[in-house]
Amino acid sequence: MSRVCQITGKRAMSGNNVSHAVNKTRRKFQINLLKKKFFLPETGEWISLRVTAHGLKIINKIGIEEAIKRGKKLDLIK
Repeated sequence: MSRVCQITGKRAMSGNNVSHAVNKTRRKFQINLLKKKFFLPETGEWISLRVTAHGLKIINKIGIEEAIKRGKKLDLIK
């Protein structure tokens, strides 16, 4: 499974390491991905998601049910 947030769709970005001598080498900026379990009160079951820290803020703001709907709409949650 790739490192993708199931709520926001965020992925790793690529860029450069730049030394003091301005030598550039390629690097990857990984996302802050966490594996969290959430309780769905309407069905009474637990669901496990891979979300970023920003995805957790979205879940706190709009609720887990709406966040899951958005993730399924973007085809991030199967």
